[in-house]
Amino acid sequence: MKNRPHAQEPRQQAREGGHALAQATGACLAAAALLAPAAQAADEPAAMPVGFVHLTDVAQTVRLDIRYHGSANFLGRPVAGYDAPTCILTEPAARKLLGVQRELLAQGLTLKVFDCYRPQRAVNDFVAWTRDGSHQPTKAEYFPHVAKESLLDLGYIAERSGHSRGSTVDLTLAAIDPSRADALPTKGPLLPNGEVDMGTPFDLFDVKSHTDHPDLPEVVRHNRQFLKDLMAKHGFRNLPEEWWHYTLDDEPYPDTYFNFPVR
Repeated sequence: MKNRPHAQEPRQQAREGGHALAQATGACLAAAALLAPAAQAADEPAAMPVGFVHLTDVAQTVRLDIRYHGSANFLGRPVAGYDAPTCILTEPAARKLLGVQRELLAQGLTLKVFDCYRPQRAVNDFVAWTRDGSHQPTKAEYFPHVAKESLLDLGYIAERSGHSRGSTVDLTLAAIDPSRADALPTKGPLLPNGEVDMGTPFDLFDVKSHTDHPDLPEVVRHNRQFLKDLMAKHGFRNLPEEWWHYTLDDEPYPDTYFNFPVR
């Protein structure tokens, strides 16, 4: 879930021809959306810009579990801007994930995605939530060792998110056929929902969510490294504080934070 903007992430060089035009168009639409009055943004939500796609239009077999559309998240309710349980990404990020998925399918595994593009209005919702200290029904599940009012100061939540640039994805691995877990390249028993054991749930605000945290069982460290190596092979880098969080190395909009709704 990490909202921390990544200032040192590398920028993709402008592509030739039509893709360069698509990038410029997308950036212009984003700027217009962010500069528009709040009332206009509410009445006339911006459309998905050129250069973005629905992941399942590119990689149909990827499984989706979009947590911020429902209540299975640290807010305990749907998040602003998530009008549909779908994954939107920049087209380059989606096509790279297709390569990951194809490699996984051959090994009996699939990607399972929790979050993709995240509108700025959702990030604003996160920040406002941290300032309501009276409402904490999800504390035991998502931030048992951290005070809610400290989530901003500790960097778990911030006012800008790399997800809003459209090339970051939160995901895990799951078995296609859980009855054949022994044949998978991952280790250990599967979770009851068929997911590979990664040691902590998605969005747990805790040091044990750090990808290379040493105080974890060997099978968990193997599984996290397997995912990390596979994603790196296809051009994604991991956020060290979150085993589930990956950003495309050559993201097309490294400085643009979009605000169109997920629908």
